[in-house]
Amino acid sequence: MNKIYIPEGYTPVLDAYDTQRAIAYIKKTFQDEFAEALNLKRVSAPLFVTSRSGLNDNLSGIERPVSFDVPAVGTEVQVVHSLAKWKRLALKRYGFGVGGGLYTDMNAIRRDEELDNVHSIYVDQWDWEKVITKENRNLDYLKLIVRAIVRAICDTNNRLHVRFPQLRVELSDEVAFVTTQELEDMYPDMTGSERENAFLKEHRTACIMQIGKTLKSGTKHDGRAPDYDDWELNCDIFFWDDVLGRALELSSMGIRVDAEALDRQLTLAGCDDRRELPFHKMLLNDELPLTIGGGIGQSRMCMLMMGCAHIGEVQSSVWDKDTIEACEEAGIRLL
Repeated sequence: MNKIYIPEGYTPVLDAYDTQRAIAYIKKTFQDEFAEALNLKRVSAPLFVTSRSGLNDNLSGIERPVSFDVPAVGTEVQVVHSLAKWKRLALKRYGFGVGGGLYTDMNAIRRDEELDNVHSIYVDQWDWEKVITKENRNLDYLKLIVRAIVRAICDTNNRLHVRFPQLRVELSDEVAFVTTQELEDMYPDMTGSERENAFLKEHRTACIMQIGKTLKSGTKHDGRAPDYDDWELNCDIFFWDDVLGRALELSSMGIRVDAEALDRQLTLAGCDDRRELPFHKMLLNDELPLTIGGGIGQSRMCMLMMGCAHIGEVQSSVWDKDTIEACEEAGIRLL
């Protein structure tokens, strides 16, 4: 069911023209800061992949990809959900060494997404991936990369204030790290999203780790595909959004599965049939580099830094009738 929330007294800070200028500034500034911080090179990436390749990200396992046939090639393709697997294969094909990595503009369609202030069927994010060593496969290294990403986000926000002084969103680069099990222990009677809101309201910037694994309660904090992140070594990065009064996830990332973790997680998830797919065979045979990677939401970053109440203020998508009418009545401009 779609939802729309209109913050009391909300008024857009920027007019239509300055909104577009600020979006462009945020995207250009952040990707430069981010690429330098993590030693990443920009590459081109696909909008769709073949259905048989196993390269599409199946997210939590229930989302349906947009598929269509290509008569000239004689195959079916799927619009990507994300590029979690493709990037790792690209690092091998392009010959990236340890410490080097890539990033790309990723555009996707998630047709089954329920719409609200921060969710759209159109997804735009920076997808990135970096080659690491076996010794880097630990939580300390994950935290190191998270802190670098958060600094790049906060530095971009500070520079945005200079260019657009009317914007006054304050972001903290002090990251609070917590596991999903620790969150469940703190807030045993809450849902996963309620725990995120409770924790972020206190800490403002947080990294929630170990997503996808089953907790002591027998439930999961949230779903995660079994074949890209190691469930012991992954995380989401959140900031507190003062306009919406909620935790806002800006990034999903993690140290990727090695052969051992993939073998274990495929069995736990009941996905052993994927072992025969080309990408998964390469992983199980240790033919791909060890990596860390993730995605960083472009529209969400823009709406957070610009103090927007709805993601439709910073991206062009489609919305249900109730959302359009509520936004029109509140003076919220949907692109």
